[in-house]
Amino acid sequence: MTGFDLLLTTLNAILWHNSVLLILLGTGVVFTVWSGFSQYRSLTHGVQVLRGSYDDPDDPGAISHFQALSAALSATVGLGNIGGVALAISLGGPGAVFWMWIVGFFGMAVKLTEVTLSMLYRNTDDPDNPHGGPMWVVSKGLARMNPALAPVGKFVGSVFCVTLLVSTITGGNMFQAWNVGEITEEYFGIPSIATGIVLAILVAMVIIGGIKRIGAVAGRLVPLMVALYLLAGTYVLIMSADQIPGMLALIFRSAFSPQEFSGAFLGGTVGYAFLFGMKRALFSNEAGQGSSPIAHSAAKTDEPVREALVAGLEPFIDTLIVCTFTALVILSTGIWNRAAEANYAALPAVVSVGATEWTLETLPVPQRVEGQWASGDAVLIVLSAGPNPQTGNNLHHLDGVVVDQSGDLVIEWASLISNARPQVDSPGIYASYVGATLTAKAFDSVTPGLGKWLVTLAVWLFAFSTMISWSYYGEQGIVYLFGERMVLAYKIVYCALIIVSTWGFIETDADLDNLTGVGTGVMLFVNIPIMWLFGRQAMRAYHEYVARLKSGQMGPGHPPPSIEDLISGR
Repeated sequence: MTGFDLLLTTLNAILWHNSVLLILLGTGVVFTVWSGFSQYRSLTHGVQVLRGSYDDPDDPGAISHFQALSAALSATVGLGNIGGVALAISLGGPGAVFWMWIVGFFGMAVKLTEVTLSMLYRNTDDPDNPHGGPMWVVSKGLARMNPALAPVGKFVGSVFCVTLLVSTITGGNMFQAWNVGEITEEYFGIPSIATGIVLAILVAMVIIGGIKRIGAVAGRLVPLMVALYLLAGTYVLIMSADQIPGMLALIFRSAFSPQEFSGAFLGGTVGYAFLFGMKRALFSNEAGQGSSPIAHSAAKTDEPVREALVAGLEPFIDTLIVCTFTALVILSTGIWNRAAEANYAALPAVVSVGATEWTLETLPVPQRVEGQWASGDAVLIVLSAGPNPQTGNNLHHLDGVVVDQSGDLVIEWASLISNARPQVDSPGIYASYVGATLTAKAFDSVTPGLGKWLVTLAVWLFAFSTMISWSYYGEQGIVYLFGERMVLAYKIVYCALIIVSTWGFIETDADLDNLTGVGTGVMLFVNIPIMWLFGRQAMRAYHEYVARLKSGQMGPGHPPPSIEDLISGR
């Protein structure tokens, strides 16, 4: 590990400490109570606003409420919904799903608050091209509070924009393109660089047109990709309908009691189910990060809270609907605690490779129960060793890989750090499915090939939609830092980096993920204090809006438009 990698790893450990996640969840609880459970208003009045009944073409802004939500969702509904949920269940067990629901619920209040603030302080000097986000909130807000604080506000806003650009380039762009290139080459043999060139052209065709074209494309793409994914999930759940009641009961039971070892699942404590579920949900819906308020600030409206109520639907759709479908597919098919793929006839010997480092002897891979092993297949075995704090027991996974050794397939095992000498208690060898692969295998277990095609298509659609929306987030950071004159150069660099990420310079996603974690983590550190500093203004505006709504002072200005007009923004 290089010094730079070590620095990034250390920063991530600080920025994403469990206490930070608890503070973020606590923020959601506070604003939920303070707003009088604004989730209800988002699910009722917010849906009416989204349907277009309150749209007014004369209001300042560039895109409709529907397009603004679609643009924000296109950035959040992505690889986290496919692979992140699988990771939460693999590490935290079924109980993690319950805590994902909790975070999604309270995240609705976080979204409402941060978007209200961005709408209150957005820059509408050009009504057709507004600018908004936490950088404008802290810059204009501190200047209004005390003119002497204006330089501080400008500085904090600039820091936020720098971290925003780091996240845009890495997680919002290169990480997405790298994953698309990898999965396309793996499944279809198409060179990753070819995928990068195609993606760069497609992204350029959209983002050159600005937020109006991004909103128009997102308005069509997001409903389509979510519908396709949910339809496939519905098919799997229908085929496994008898398992669903038991899975729901398991989710609630596991959320409050330790989950025992079962198949490939090591077991898990209540605490880790809580933490993994919370972390995955926060990564998925981006509540508190301060990114999606930038998209919502482009909405056509003269009522800041109105768009904020629409924004409250974002965690509901992303976490409580899309992530739930992924979770139920994984749980109902049993892929999370699957049985062993093969069994050793004689247990391999434990080999010491250091004072506290252990591995297993290299032996021929046993016959697979179904199908054949191939060189490069990832496998794992369950060992008992020292205490595992994540599981509350002494069980550990040891990873291995199938390799061709002079014409014979053998398993080369990685090493495990443990003060106690490990023991092999079971001869079972499990195929190692991580993240999106686990989700794909869940679909494949119902209809062979469904996972391969569905997950590949979903990765393309989800990644593309994420890239076009994050390009706009980064653009607004450039506008704040340097003005409009640098926007075109930024877009050219943004598209070029898509190709760079698929050129082969990046061997693993670990470095990009580390850098992304630092960017998003620092965004949280900047945005959450801004929410607390100006939160009273957001809550005052929210309660004033609800009071006018209850008194009948405002209502729909016209009947809902047609679906086509709603999607197109006409």
